[in-house]
Amino acid sequence: MPSPQTPISRRIRSFVMRAGRMTPGQERGWRDGLPCFGLHLEDGPLDWDARFGFTGRRVIEIGFGMGDSLLHMALAESEAQFVGIEVHRPGVGRLLSQLLALDCDNLRVYADDAVEVLERCVEPSSIDAVHIFFPDPWHKKRHHKRRLIQPEFIQLVTRVLRPGGYLHLATDWEPYAEHMLDVMDGAPEMSSAGGNLMKPLPRPAYRPLTKFEARGERLGHGVWDWIYYRV
Repeated sequence: MPSPQTPISRRIRSFVMRAGRMTPGQERGWRDGLPCFGLHLEDGPLDWDARFGFTGRRVIEIGFGMGDSLLHMALAESEAQFVGIEVHRPGVGRLLSQLLALDCDNLRVYADDAVEVLERCVEPSSIDAVHIFFPDPWHKKRHHKRRLIQPEFIQLVTRVLRPGGYLHLATDWEPYAEHMLDVMDGAPEMSSAGGNLMKPLPRPAYRPLTKFEARGERLGHGVWDWIYYRV
């Protein structure tokens, strides 16, 4: 992880910002939902209980895409505090649009780089769970340096997890699953809940089955779930 003196622009990012067009609903969600449900880097460390108005288990999902899984989990566990982090505006706009139409007050959103959010807005040993589901595998070898799951990033995740808190990774790309295992094997403060490439952990009930994942299963594609606990 770059030192605080290293300009953010010099860090290799795990994403490429795309100028995708937003639908009218996504635009409305961005415009009207961000003031209600948005969180901001410039506000500094997040006071979770004050922002949500209650105490509860704290869960972060990094790279929530279009937000379906995150919203499902937040609705299923209303007594927990959920924070989603996503850089792509259409996905953020879509989730915010859904939040405006639902009675769901336990979910907040950062439209920012997860590395910056974890560095600047999340206190050490304050999070119960971090979910990273189907991050971009960056298939080409020359792009592997862009993969989110790297030793420096896992150090940052470990820093924000409480002892006993967990990191849940999921991927449908076997080479990335192997890469994840290699990285996590080098994280001494994280303990595996089990599983291997030949027999990964079964999908926990709290992680919903996505449409993309269901299609992959019908085609015989594998999915790997890894869970690691902070010791």
